Amino acid sequence: MASSLGWRACAPFPMNHCGVFLKAVRSNGLSLFPWGHYPWRGTGSFLDPEMKAFLEENTEVSSSGSLTPEIQLRLLTPRCKFWWQKADLWPYSEPYWAIYWPGGQALSRYLLDNPDVVRGKSVLDLGSGCGATAIAAKMSGASRILANDIDPIAGMAITLNCELNQLDPFPILTKNILDLEQDKWDLVVLGDMFYDEDLADSLHQWLKNCFWTHRTRVLIGDPGRPQFSGHSIQHQLHKVVEYSLPEPTRKENNGLTTSTVWDFQP
Repeated sequence: MASSLGWRACAPFPMNHCGVFLKAVRSNGLSLFPWGHYPWRGTGSFLDPEMKAFLEENTEVSSSGSLTPEIQLRLLTPRCKFWWQKADLWPYSEPYWAIYWPGGQALSRYLLDNPDVVRGKSVLDLGSGCGATAIAAKMSGASRILANDIDPIAGMAITLNCELNQLDPFPILTKNILDLEQDKWDLVVLGDMFYDEDLADSLHQWLKNCFWTHRTRVLIGDPGRPQFSGHSIQHQLHKVVEYSLPEPTRKENNGLTTSTVWDFQP
């Protein structure tokens, strides 16, 4: 069998066919912008034609195998050539945005099933990745949305995924929001972000400040990775709902069978 794309060994938790674990790449500060865009992109942002063509050629539109079949996403699947090729053949930063991670699936399912949580409210999707949770918030009636991911290519993928779901693109920030002055949000959602101890500590402090300064509600999606289940934040969480993961998601994520939405209450 051909070896799978090496970046998946850097994933926030084990995945099928992975080799030796490498250090997860989540750099601080401003990302590089290969097509010359600025870190803030408003609604209806211009999509670079070459990058758009590359993403469309090397991802597959999928709405199956996840907790949210009503959301279509461009993802890397076993039918995509880069799923199997060596990591250094992928010409850009590691495409974490191209996997629909279990924590994000749980958050998105919860928002779709409980639209009152976001209807008419402002929502920040922190570490947005493919943008599914922000899309779920939009579908459920959120009045203002910001998707944040430090990878500018994730920003392009999010825009494409909005179009797939017949939604007008919402603003996207491709800068480390933890380094910026906090804005006021009714709700902050983040999935699969507690995969590194140092990042977990930074997120914990940032979320506490957000809660105490603006009384922001915080929902966290996580499938039970050790950096989250063993972190002190556990003492400030209330379980909202736990979902059984679909079989395809289980197969792609060794040892994971459920994903949970938590309400952060410091």
